[in-house]
Amino acid sequence: MTDSEIRISEGGMSFSGPDATNLFRAITLRSALKLHQVGIRAARGITGPKLFAMAKGYTGKTYKRGQHEAAIADLTIWIETMKLGLPIIKQ
Repeated sequence: MTDSEIRISEGGMSFSGPDATNLFRAITLRSALKLHQVGIRAARGITGPKLFAMAKGYTGKTYKRGQHEAAIADLTIWIETMKLGLPIIKQ
């Protein structure tokens, strides 16, 4: 891992460094998949195939139409593993 960290303070939370930024991206992607599963797009250009392609970048697995639950579950495992590896600094 690199010099990445998660800082928590009264003003909020920050994800510093490349690994922490990827963690934040994965958390956001998981949220977008949950929204897409019920028919809501997170942004105009974000389609199901794009979401699944982004998930593949983290999990290494290919997902087909309707496999939201599998992608969410795999992303959750990746997210929880990354959380264990990053230092969390409380101020």
